[in-house]
Amino acid sequence: MRALVVDGPRRASIQDVAVPIAGTGQVVVDVERSGVCGTDGAIYTGDMLYLGTGQAKYAMRPGHEWCGTVASIGEGVDPSWLGTRVTGDTMLGCRQCERCRRGRQHLCRNRYEVGVLGGWHGAVAEQVLVPAASLYALPDSVDDTAGAMVEPGGNSRRAAQVAVLAPGDRVAVFGPGTIGLLAAGFARSLGAEVHVIGRSPAGVALARSLGLPAWLTDEVPDLRFDAAIDATDGAGIPAAAVDLVEPGGRIVCVGLAGEPSVIDSRQLVLKDLTVVGHLSGSPAMAATIAAYADGRVDPAPLVAATVGLDRAADVLAGWRPEHAGPGPKIHIDPRR
Repeated sequence: MRALVVDGPRRASIQDVAVPIAGTGQVVVDVERSGVCGTDGAIYTGDMLYLGTGQAKYAMRPGHEWCGTVASIGEGVDPSWLGTRVTGDTMLGCRQCERCRRGRQHLCRNRYEVGVLGGWHGAVAEQVLVPAASLYALPDSVDDTAGAMVEPGGNSRRAAQVAVLAPGDRVAVFGPGTIGLLAAGFARSLGAEVHVIGRSPAGVALARSLGLPAWLTDEVPDLRFDAAIDATDGAGIPAAAVDLVEPGGRIVCVGLAGEPSVIDSRQLVLKDLTVVGHLSGSPAMAATIAAYADGRVDPAPLVAATVGLDRAADVLAGWRPEHAGPGPKIHIDPRR
């Protein structure tokens, strides 16, 4: 089959690779849509955190945002999965350790991350091999575009959830990218008043087109903010959120900066703030599918274009087709 392979920094191509075979407890999925995200871009450039720590190494086959149809199953897998439209969790825990037994497989010390960590091949390919335990069935009301947005949506849904928002709360979402705008959508679905803050006029304009109040970083109005979500790669954003949020408020950090962020812990104490970090959308996958299915959150406007597998390496390198819309996400359809 064909798959996207990154052999080293800025070296990516479509290659012929071995067809996956489902082992015990595993399935092979015909990939129908796969998203390219910032982590995949960092794999391409060599800046991805796990490459720096030695937890990942080239060659890598990226792709952890995907949907497709189960084509074959291994021993011990319920036959009803065959032919089912699915997406899957990125975080594959060992299922044996205490963290996994407590439902925290995304924190498993020995976990794989599909297309990211441990050499588990990703889904920018014609097929992907995954454990059946990681699958989530997709209802007909969740199309391929939304299906491949469940994984980033899980991150965003969880960010809004751990912000502990009540109807009428005002929340600032830093970063009008995929995670930030989805987090804004989920926060709005919880009844919060959402304001998006970004550095680029294009990102601010996109947020406003979605009906969200949005501001450039130097134009934020003097309002009371009960919470903030940092969905950026800016090292200075957590400190800006500490300054912005009301005493007693809550700050959620989901973005990863390229260098350490510095926060004055004295402000945390004197303002009685809660700062929360979260790694994965694993605990919110089912809730994300439900929100997409009933229309509470629509991820489609964030997908700028869908292209064939032959252009996947170009997308990693930053290429966008001429017909692309304003959204931050490019999808790959391996069937094209």
